[in-house]
Amino acid sequence: MSESTAPDFTLRIGDTDAIVTAAGTDIARYAFDPGGADSEGPKPFLHPLRTLAGAPLTAFRPWDHRWHKGLQMTWTHVSGQNFWGGPTFRRDEGYRQLDNVGRMRHERFTSVAESGTEVGFTEELTWITQAGQEWLRETRTHRFHGLDLSLGFWQLDFSATLRNISGRDLELGSPTTEGRPAAGYTGFVIRMPRAWTGGRVLSPQGEGAEALMGTEAEWVAFSGEHDEFDGGGTILAFAGASTGAPAIKWFVRSEPFPVLSPSPSFDEVIALAPDAEVSLAHRHVFGDRVWTPDEVRDRAAGLAPAATP
Repeated sequence: MSESTAPDFTLRIGDTDAIVTAAGTDIARYAFDPGGADSEGPKPFLHPLRTLAGAPLTAFRPWDHRWHKGLQMTWTHVSGQNFWGGPTFRRDEGYRQLDNVGRMRHERFTSVAESGTEVGFTEELTWITQAGQEWLRETRTHRFHGLDLSLGFWQLDFSATLRNISGRDLELGSPTTEGRPAAGYTGFVIRMPRAWTGGRVLSPQGEGAEALMGTEAEWVAFSGEHDEFDGGGTILAFAGASTGAPAIKWFVRSEPFPVLSPSPSFDEVIALAPDAEVSLAHRHVFGDRVWTPDEVRDRAAGLAPAATP
């Protein structure tokens, strides 16, 4: 186990998870060896995520979708395999529970960064089909930084590069690429607390989850009220960048449950030849309260990441 002693962020890495602390609050737990049922697509996830005030920002195994686990990297359709969990949508058949749910295996941490004003880690993972075939090798980085005590927020940068090691062509898609409208969920997906159901969704393109579903926008901000904690919270997510051909489009719902993803293959597949790669980069900002629309726009302008992954 390692631990930093810097004043802004600290990092503790154990045998199966890593804990990030900011200003005395455990803001993130990264479960890199979580186990779980095969049908739920075992994979690393971030849960709980918390505001600096300690309020929850993520949900874990909600009753409606047991495979929703905080903030996690996923892909729902990979050449017929499901690395998301739960049932698979098939054109003309709808959702069916199939023997095609894969898993992601954490291999090793290749670097750990603890500078005082930020902490982070880079790891290697392998995506394995239910039949035991290794299809993708991933290099993934989480960077926790940008602590602002006066405005009450912290930032997470996520990047991933997937390399096709299957020896065959792969297509990375979503339920929408298989024929289900407005279901392009895939990529870096966050399931928010049930108390945020019906929360406010705002982007440069307008307001409201239904209007923003499947659109392109530089950022989306989701705000909701907490149970137990006063003041609510805001998650500002930037679309970031993908080296895949499709444009990043937003999968966002506020009803019947709150979920948000900058989807890299919302309605168009990414084709990966053997040994080819696709890279993603995203930034999320986690705020202590419900920001006004003007505050959202000001922070979106000031905190936007670089455009390349």
